[in-house]
Order: sequence, then C-alpha cells, then structure tokens
Amino acid sequence: MTLALRANLESRFASRILLRLIHQPYRNEQDVFAIASGIDWDAWFDVGCTIKVETVAIRAPVKSLEFVSLKVKDAICDVFRGACGKRPSVNTQRPDMRIHVFLDEQTATLYLDTSGEALFKRGYRRGAGEAPLRENLAAGILKLAGWTPALPLFDPMCGSGTFLTEAAMMAMDRAPGLGRDFAFERFHGFDTALWQSLRDAALARIRPLPEGLISGRDEDATVLEHTRKHLAALGCAPQVALAVGDALDASAPLAGDQHGGLLVMNPPYGERMGEIEQLAAWYPQLGDWLKQRFAGWTAWILTGDLKGIRSIGLAPSRKIPLFNGPIDCRLLRYEMVAGARRRQPA
Repeated sequence: MTLALRANLESRFASRILLRLIHQPYRNEQDVFAIASGIDWDAWFDVGCTIKVETVAIRAPVKSLEFVSLKVKDAICDVFRGACGKRPSVNTQRPDMRIHVFLDEQTATLYLDTSGEALFKRGYRRGAGEAPLRENLAAGILKLAGWTPALPLFDPMCGSGTFLTEAAMMAMDRAPGLGRDFAFERFHGFDTALWQSLRDAALARIRPLPEGLISGRDEDATVLEHTRKHLAALGCAPQVALAVGDALDASAPLAGDQHGGLLVMNPPYGERMGEIEQLAAWYPQLGDWLKQRFAGWTAWILTGDLKGIRSIGLAPSRKIPLFNGPIDCRLLRYEMVAGARRRQPA
C-alpha cells in the first residue's frame, strides 16, 4: 500500500491509481456478479461510504456495460448486507469509493480506486472553473518538451495558468498531491502515521522558485487573476511574471544570463476565436512573431486545429499526437534559429 500512497502524492502524469482486487475468466454478466460477490468489500471500506461503479470493455461478450455496473453494484451491496445488515448508498457525482470494472473478451478485472477525485485535480484550482487543459496533460507536455528549471519558460496565452503552475511545481519539487485528499484515507487500516511521514518528507524538500524563470501573458485580465490566485496557493506568485496583453505584442522574456528558452502555448482551436477564416489569418502572424522575436528559443504548440496550423509558415521539427480530452491534437516543436527562413510545414 505504501507504493499507492506515494504514487498518489507524487505522480504528475497519472489520472488515477487503481488497486487490482481480482482478475478472473468470465462468460457473461452473471459471472461478473459472482466474481464481485467473492470480494470482501466490507474489509476495504465502511458501509457509510458512498460508491460508484464504472465499466469499460474491449470486445466484451456483454450486451450492456451499464448492466454490468449495476450487477457489480448489487454484488457489493449484497456483501455489505450480509456482513452488517446495511448497504452503501450510490453517489454518481462525488462518491467516496469508485470501483472500476474492465472487461476483455475472456477476463474480468475489478479495481478499487485509491485516488478518489482524478489526480489532475491538484487542489489549488478553486472557483476558476475547469481548465481547458488538464493539469496532468500540461505536466506531460512540459516533460515531452524536455523543459527543466535550467530554461526560462514563457506561455504567451496562459489563460488560468495551467502550464505555469505545473512548471512552478516542477521547479520547486513540490509534490502535486500535497493540496488534496484521497480515497485511500477512508480505507480500513489506513496508516495515518505512514501517510504523514510521506507528506512531511515531500514538504521538507520544497525549494524556492527562482524569480523570473517562469512568465506568462494573456489578454484577459480576469483569467490572469485566477492564475495569480493559483500561484499564490502554491506560495510562488511573486516569482512568476504575469502581464496583460495580446500574445503577439510580447517580446521574449529574459531570465538572468539566459538567451533563449522554451515557449509553450495552447492557442484556440477555432471554437473560441470566432470564424475559421480569422484563425487561418492569425497563424501566419504567429509564425512571423515567433521568427522575429524568439530567435534562439524552442516553441511548442498544442493545437487541435490540424488544418489551420499549416498556415503558420514554419516547419515543425517534431510532431507528437495527443488528445486533449476527446480532441485529436498535435504537439508541434519549432526551433527558432536566428535568420531561419520560413517554409511551409510538410
């Protein structure tokens, strides 16, 4: 269990940490019910905890995944009723315990979710709504981009600051799970002393964020205020330079003796910027701006506008397929070499 606690506290990229309870062959929904009935659910959590069951499958010989979830829920309730005469309640929005069922053609696997809320919910985002980019995806993009605190980082369209806050936590060596709670804290036999020791060790290693290393800009002063609040919750708001203004009016920031750095951005995909024609006209301006003001920098752009990005007039040196939720995207790298000629990407 120590590994599960540590993974929840430290992982920047995972969505959930699941504990496998059972893995057995099955033929139909009734077999799944029998498998779930063989688990001592009351040994894991109290009957007062609310539950939710979710099922996913690949080529499973069942007619309805919802029916499988219902059968597993019934099995859990039957186990509790037999053990203590009561059954847990269902909460589909914010359950205390989430049970995940995975079916393939021949085997059923049941998992108990140790995380609770998805791990991209770090705990610092309060009252700002959901970010257009999930925190674990932003952290993963920074990792794919090869960013380290040795390089200045700039997001010219930072919105509520997901890239900035994730970079700040990386630079500070702050564990992403320090600001939230987890489902495993309600497990029977939860080791409070162990969990406190893991948290104490994570808190002790946090280091100050260098001033000017990370900077951002956005034309919306309201969402930028949310960024400031998020950074303040992490204890590093004064060290991050923020400015209100159009992205294409910005110049490359400097940090100490650094000449060059890493620019990362998630521009609109079309829905949020108006007409497709306007966005198509904007991309060449973006390419000119990068070429003129960011010589020596590496730019990474996440876009779901796979057609419009071609008009940027720069050739990407790398293309990485990613999904931002259900949106098929590309993470594109552009090396901004001084004096480089613009050319149409392949």
